[in-house]
Amino acid sequence: MDTGKQEASRQTKIIVGLILAVWALVTIAPFLWMILSSFKSNAEISQMNQSILPHHWTLQNYKDLFISGNFGVYLKNTLIITGFSFIGLLLNAMAGYGFAKFKFKGRGVLFIAVLATMMIPGQVTMIPVYLILNQAHLTNTLTGIILPSLVGAFSIFLFRQFMSNISDSIIEAARLDGASEWYIFWHIILPISKPVLAVQGILTFIGGWNSFLWPLIIANDQKYYTLSVGLQLLQGQHTSDYGLQMAGSSFMVIPIVIIFLIFQKYILQGFNIQAEK
Repeated sequence: MDTGKQEASRQTKIIVGLILAVWALVTIAPFLWMILSSFKSNAEISQMNQSILPHHWTLQNYKDLFISGNFGVYLKNTLIITGFSFIGLLLNAMAGYGFAKFKFKGRGVLFIAVLATMMIPGQVTMIPVYLILNQAHLTNTLTGIILPSLVGAFSIFLFRQFMSNISDSIIEAARLDGASEWYIFWHIILPISKPVLAVQGILTFIGGWNSFLWPLIIANDQKYYTLSVGLQLLQGQHTSDYGLQMAGSSFMVIPIVIIFLIFQKYILQGFNIQAEK
């Protein structure tokens, strides 16, 4: 009887594995075709009989991105915005730690006020934020693009929920040993919070790397545009140059995949920690 159950269980696992493999292949196929097409010439992509692998590999599409597509400027702006987003990630972690471990007057009301901002669509606040930045003469600047997205209610909420589960005894022991609050946060809280930092790091990178609507609204000069805005301009200016478009799209997607592969082990650790609790 046990042998029959084991055999049935093994067959079920094989069937589930095959279904997941087919689904993964269907999901990956468009991205794989896009990346491989970025190494093809436009004439080869336009042929009726398509092949997955390029007949003649070329890097010309990527060269044209930076020569005629001005992607060097867009990349610099995107990296600056993404870099400051990670500074904002640290600020969110500080706020979450404050809400989780410090008792002060009005903490509950203030935290509810922070959560209430999550219920307001971002499109509703764009006009007021734009008017404030305009009064401060920060429109059409990188500072104006960076400031509104520096902190976020969801990130603060996520850090607060995770850090609330950290034992108070660890913090009290560090204080008794003479550790400062900054030392406790930097050397104790942040290392313990690696899983949530990994999750928020991925979300922060994706948000900064794919920033499109706000830079398009706040910036009037192309020298402040991001990669997403540049890709949209590329699609409008080079409608029939599919190789160039595939190279631009691949340039946007590949870094996100790399970042996920780097941080995924910390995400899995986070799942294990939550399961143990």
